[in-house]
Amino acid sequence: QVQLVESGGGLVQAGGSLRLSCTASGRTFSSYPMGWFRQAPGKEREFVTTINSSGRRTYYADSVKGRFTISRDNAKNTVYLEMNSLKPEDTAVYYCAAADRFPVTSTLEYVYWGQGTQVTVSS
Repeated sequence: QVQLVESGGGLVQAGGSLRLSCTASGRTFSSYPMGWFRQAPGKEREFVTTINSSGRRTYYADSVKGRFTISRDNAKNTVYLEMNSLKPEDTAVYYCAAADRFPVTSTLEYVYWGQGTQVTVSS
């Protein structure tokens, strides 16, 4: 069992930056590929990015490629999402999740989820 807790969301102006963190409980964090998803009001939850268990491989949605960076620190049981050049369309609740394999972009492939953190980008 893995419990995930996101933090770092907030309100930022367009063009600004935020760093989200997701801290996991449990000793097996380092064995899970991790991902970030987001869900805007009235929309389906969408894939943002994923990282493999070692942190050496990453994969991004086209909409965030070049602006967002995922990383992880297995010693701290934490995965990060660095978000730069934020746009109003990035406004959403951001969720971290743990998967059984890498890379996967479907929500159905992720077995553990956090509660989400709100990111709001003003224009």
